[in-house]
Amino acid sequence: MVNQVVRIAVLDKDRCRPKDCNLLCIKYCPIVRSGINAIKIEEGQEKPTIFEKLCSGCGICIRKCPFKAVTIVNLPSELEEECSHRFGKNMFKLYRLPIPHLGIVTGLIGKNGIGKSTALKILSGEIKPNLGNFEQPPDWPQIIKYYRGSILQDYFDKLSMKELKVVHKPQYVDMIPKVVKGTVEELLKKTDERGKSQELIEKLQLESIRTRNIKDLSGGELQRLAVATAFCREADVYLFDEPSSYLDVRQRIEVAKVIRSLKTDKKYVVVVEHDLALLDYLSDQVCVLYGEPSVYGVIAKPQGVRIGINTYLEGYLPNENVRFRDLHITFHIKPPITTWNVSDVVLKWNRMAKTYQDFALTVEPGEIHRGEVIGILGPNGIGKTTFIKLLAGFEKPDGGQNPISEELSVSYKPQYISVDYADSVESALKSIAKDDFGSAHYETTIIQPLSLEKLLDRQLKELSGGELQRVAIAACLSKDSTIYLLDEPSAYLDVEERLAMARAIRRTVEDRGVVAFVVEHDVATQDFIADRIIVFDGKPGIMGYAHLPMGLREGMNTFLKIMEITFRRDPETKRPRVNKEDSRLDKHQKETGQYYYVADTPTETVEEE
Repeated sequence: MVNQVVRIAVLDKDRCRPKDCNLLCIKYCPIVRSGINAIKIEEGQEKPTIFEKLCSGCGICIRKCPFKAVTIVNLPSELEEECSHRFGKNMFKLYRLPIPHLGIVTGLIGKNGIGKSTALKILSGEIKPNLGNFEQPPDWPQIIKYYRGSILQDYFDKLSMKELKVVHKPQYVDMIPKVVKGTVEELLKKTDERGKSQELIEKLQLESIRTRNIKDLSGGELQRLAVATAFCREADVYLFDEPSSYLDVRQRIEVAKVIRSLKTDKKYVVVVEHDLALLDYLSDQVCVLYGEPSVYGVIAKPQGVRIGINTYLEGYLPNENVRFRDLHITFHIKPPITTWNVSDVVLKWNRMAKTYQDFALTVEPGEIHRGEVIGILGPNGIGKTTFIKLLAGFEKPDGGQNPISEELSVSYKPQYISVDYADSVESALKSIAKDDFGSAHYETTIIQPLSLEKLLDRQLKELSGGELQRVAIAACLSKDSTIYLLDEPSAYLDVEERLAMARAIRRTVEDRGVVAFVVEHDVATQDFIADRIIVFDGKPGIMGYAHLPMGLREGMNTFLKIMEITFRRDPETKRPRVNKEDSRLDKHQKETGQYYYVADTPTETVEEE
């Protein structure tokens, strides 16, 4: 027996150009019932509407649309009964909601555009769930009745009566200076309803910036301030959307400890996070989200944190018998050891120093070989970006001699990306890639891995943070260069996008016989991408010291020893996992000096669960 299916039809209005294509989707649509086309233009509209009850999902309109603005997806009819929210006709649809529990941290993991932020907005009360009925949205009594018998019934009942106070830390912290004025200290005093500001200033390293104006803060400083102000407010529900962006490893762990401490106060806590190690560290349970980005999202039932993350990497939900990704993601516990010949050296740099008024950086000499990726790890404010700019030629070392000779070309992706001019993604990439754009090789190494097909017609200034990041990475890799410098390329990217980005960089470097330096705080991403590591040490904001390049295991071990953090390996996926502080395994690894992971111990994760 074939299950009845329900169709989701989504029209990307930014991509749809009816005047340019002469409405091919309407012209070629074969479905007409009772004189009504499955696709037509309603009175007063310029762009088409798809009638899902008539649409058979034949795919003709998808193949005929030259701008790929039409998406048709068939789903089992059972899911339709679990629709939580739809934004409008032919727009994104969310099925189910995460179920928050008192005293438990719930983590959400899934692709960008799959509904994670929408779920947080529903739980915060910013969006009232319409249960799929966007034309006549239900009122609160109907919503509460729909969720009867579940934890969400009580949750929404209290939310509708304003008996739940909710604090929501937003995803894009760089928007904070546009809506909040004053200094860091003034904002913390204004929001400190729990008497926690001084404690948070110490834990999140805000002492040095407490008198600084909010508009002058960096991304990492804004992120820590946003977490601190959210924590200081008195509330019943705390929602954190990507709290790790722009933070170094130690800061991420401190933020995780702050968020987890809300458990002891019996609060509802929900966190969206793409850093696998951090999500693992701070969550008690995980909800996997799957579906088609910008079309629909399904929130799976909560699972234990280790099983939930491994399930996401596997791409298969056994309890729902759903495979949502053909590829499973695995890490390699022992990366291949490559030997380099003298003739393979692309760049050598001597001992360098760069001195500013308040900061001094010292860099040990080193070299990088053809086909090699060197990862750069260290705290914020320690000189990593300064080192990258020295290599790029944007800064000159003390003495004035640039480490890169004129015959070596450089392509650079900066840490912070901003676009204020009108240009399409396609035209921007064409201007950089030139004749390579449109070739089969360019499609398979840049466009497809970074999922840029649907962005090519979009304007740069209209892109989200994650979309703009992927375009910036593509622009960097599109340039025909000898040396590629990428500063924090994983910011705003989801797990799959981060690993796809790592593959794209590795393939570019290996195919072209060039080199890359990657500044990255996500340990799992560095583990996936780097051949060797340069560790930065010192006093943030005062003095930085760049060690010699080391092998991946040695470099990670050195870095984590400085951070006083230990990692272990998951026995199934081999992904890095943070040990709980002062746990048996944490103490053992510190005693033996194996901060990265204990070699040859396949059962090491048991005690940490």
